[in-house]
Amino acid sequence: MTFFIHTFAPDLAMSPNTLFKIMNPFIQLGIRHDIVNAITELGFENPTPIQEQSIPVLLTGSNDFVGLAQTGTGKTAAFGLPLLELLDFDNNQPQALVLCPTRELCLQIANDLKNYSKNVNNVHVVAVYGGASISDQLRQIRRGVQIVVATPGRMLDIIGRNAIDFSNVKYVVLDEADEMLNMGFQEDIDNILSTTPEEKKTWLFSATMPAEVRRISKKYMEDPYELTMGTKNTGNANIDHEYYVVRARDKYAAFKRIVDFNPEIFGIVFCRTKIETQEIAEALIKDGYNADSLHGDLSQQQRDKVMKRYRERSLQLLIATDVAARGIDVNDVTHVINYSLPDEIENYTHRSGRTARAGKTGVSISIINGKEMGKIRQIEKVIGKRFVKAEIPTGFDVCEKQLFALVHKVHNVEVNEQQIEQYIPRIMAEFEDLSKEEIIKRFASLEFNRFLDYYKNAPDLNASFEDRPARDGDKFNRTGMRSDFTRLFINLGSVDEFNRGDLLGYICNNTKISGRTVGKIDVKGVYSFFEVNNGDVDKVFEGFKNVDFNGRDVRIELAGESSGNDRRSGGGGYKKRDGGGFRERGSERRDGGSRNGGGFRDFSGKRREDRTERRKRY
Repeated sequence: MTFFIHTFAPDLAMSPNTLFKIMNPFIQLGIRHDIVNAITELGFENPTPIQEQSIPVLLTGSNDFVGLAQTGTGKTAAFGLPLLELLDFDNNQPQALVLCPTRELCLQIANDLKNYSKNVNNVHVVAVYGGASISDQLRQIRRGVQIVVATPGRMLDIIGRNAIDFSNVKYVVLDEADEMLNMGFQEDIDNILSTTPEEKKTWLFSATMPAEVRRISKKYMEDPYELTMGTKNTGNANIDHEYYVVRARDKYAAFKRIVDFNPEIFGIVFCRTKIETQEIAEALIKDGYNADSLHGDLSQQQRDKVMKRYRERSLQLLIATDVAARGIDVNDVTHVINYSLPDEIENYTHRSGRTARAGKTGVSISIINGKEMGKIRQIEKVIGKRFVKAEIPTGFDVCEKQLFALVHKVHNVEVNEQQIEQYIPRIMAEFEDLSKEEIIKRFASLEFNRFLDYYKNAPDLNASFEDRPARDGDKFNRTGMRSDFTRLFINLGSVDEFNRGDLLGYICNNTKISGRTVGKIDVKGVYSFFEVNNGDVDKVFEGFKNVDFNGRDVRIELAGESSGNDRRSGGGGYKKRDGGGFRERGSERRDGGSRNGGGFRDFSGKRREDRTERRKRY
């Protein structure tokens, strides 16, 4: 014990920050002090599992390496810190090449490496990617560089100009290898690696291990050391996965309600196409949300501007395509929302990995229709976690959540005593005729009233039974309708400017029944049919007594056969009216006329084209 105190006595005079740097666990992994000091200032306190397991192996510099770990687990430092230990920075020739799929990830890796090495002399890192000046990149390469971080397309352009010599490259890193292959970069990677020495070491990092990645590891590596953190292809254990089932035409309204129910949301919203991404972002901006889009049709300057705003949190929602969002490494993303499920199931892992980074927690939400339940089950198998079915919150739920978010914000606001002091007398004079309770109510009402007005009479947006697959225990009659539902007629339709959502809200408002107990709704021209739970039929008839619409009595009748002495109007179903207007007596023809065709329309009402996003050269 005496020896221990004597040995460390000089350190006891050090500042706690300096002492922590010396004791930082990264020292134990073999990383030298000047680099550890830099990463400590960046907030690195303890290595993540992938860093702890891979860094000692990579520091030997003697193995090809395959590392499988989920997005957000710290893979950049896992390969970046060993590179900074192994390279000779007195030599200004390219010694390491890092290939990645997107511009954002390329810039992220290059900036991280520069930050890790800020205390090391003569470290030169160049980011090579499309959308930026190739002349500037060539100028940096000519000045001397040890680490090149590149996207395949632009790297090939520079190689084609004979502007770089890879004969001294000792290490090649393939980051996000699965995504590079998904984007069609296989041939580009082959051509780039053919210009590097055979004796180099190749390090491959990936979130998933599809067959294509396995083949690339066999082609470019010799007996690689393979490290898998968790089960292959599984999702981050710190992410909760939820799904909401809605009708296609209600998707945008449901999405907004989910956002409103999470006042502190800082999220990324994934869409399938560039067109959808742009339209959703424009609609959100029009509706007053802090949102913007990120997709391949933006210039690099536009992309950088959007990402700067998002990192500074002046944007609350970033609407992005899969390709554009790769490499986004932003701290404290609370939610990932899948406005559209990805075409490739493996991409769900990459999407959800944008949240719950570095050991934090997050939520991944999917908004689907009933036909997509099969895809949810497939994703569950891939990530090894079950989804939780959630209900779209009601308008009342949203108002309540927003109210208490405002109360919490007021309670915790930081008061600048010095600046506000001069205004206190005038403020107090303004409020002198109000009691404490009245002041509190008025402050709370500032925000609460806005949501209360917006969500007044808000319909239930959860999909009814027809939009979900049949479950064990559901019973049907011979017409295909659930036996515990009753089909009703109402003399209102599309000529009265009702769509299914409007009619659902109208029914619920007049009867006080929950939208969840309303089944299929068929809106016709001058009339409509809707199904309600058998237990709510009396409430419907009672609710529409003496109700009129634009001066016309609203009439509710049974749509199917009933006993002749039924006390409800319509007796034995409804009769043929006005020269054959409609007929139904146990054999109603169902045309499902307003189901939106299984697709969805954009905000101008035109059918949106579901085009697969083509690979662009980065």
